Amino acid sequence: MSRYPSRIVCLTEETTETLYLLGEGHRVVGVSGYTVRPPEARRKPRVSAFISAKYDRIEALQPDLILTFSDLQATITCELVKRGYPVVAFNQRSIAEILQMIRILGSLVGCSSRADALAADLELELDSIRAAATRLPARPRVYFEEWDDPLISGIRWVEELVEVAGGDPIFPELRDAKLGRDRIVSAEAVIDRQPDVIVASWCGKAVRPERIANRPGWENVPAIRNRHIYEIKSSYILQPGPASLTEGVHQLHRIIARVAEDVADHRLHA
Repeated sequence: MSRYPSRIVCLTEETTETLYLLGEGHRVVGVSGYTVRPPEARRKPRVSAFISAKYDRIEALQPDLILTFSDLQATITCELVKRGYPVVAFNQRSIAEILQMIRILGSLVGCSSRADALAADLELELDSIRAAATRLPARPRVYFEEWDDPLISGIRWVEELVEVAGGDPIFPELRDAKLGRDRIVSAEAVIDRQPDVIVASWCGKAVRPERIANRPGWENVPAIRNRHIYEIKSSYILQPGPASLTEGVHQLHRIIARVAEDVADHRLHA
């Protein structure tokens, strides 16, 4: 038996990407069907969606470790444990917890020092973006829409990244709500908060900005009036791992920087 797991099945993308960044991608033998990062991981057998798994395919891979994520995969996790597999279920919801997940995963495969270095590099990159955000001419009010029906505001790590990138989330009181149903907001609440920009990421389907712009009563929302509706693909921002702390936050910063110029100009001439 190997000293560390050598046949790992990852049922969400962030653990797959982390293992590859640590130079341990060869240990991954099965992935989620939603995996897009890194591209080479897509050649691995796909054994799950997000809330369902192909147990026969997983069994055929003879894994010595399976990695799952969140309450949404609790049923899968329970079934895999019942079938006798070693399972580690992560549940990271904040930037700090994402960095902790990276360090824990590094320890699981025997490369703690590389995991520490990766987490430290990611922290430095966030610090760099945070410093750049202090030079923006304004801090736009940001409504991050995680789902459109019902309306769901951003999960904690996304709201934290909005702040790092230079914006102010319009529903800060909801950031600690771990479940999507606890972050449901009304259209009237969004209108009342008057966001300067709307950033949408609907997991599993493309954002349609025209549908957002044509919502009844939203025509006087600054983000709608000034055409500041943007999409960030869910694989970049709703993946609680390296993607959100790199490409995701960079996309957020570019959007917020663009809007900040507009907001500053409007406030100057108001």
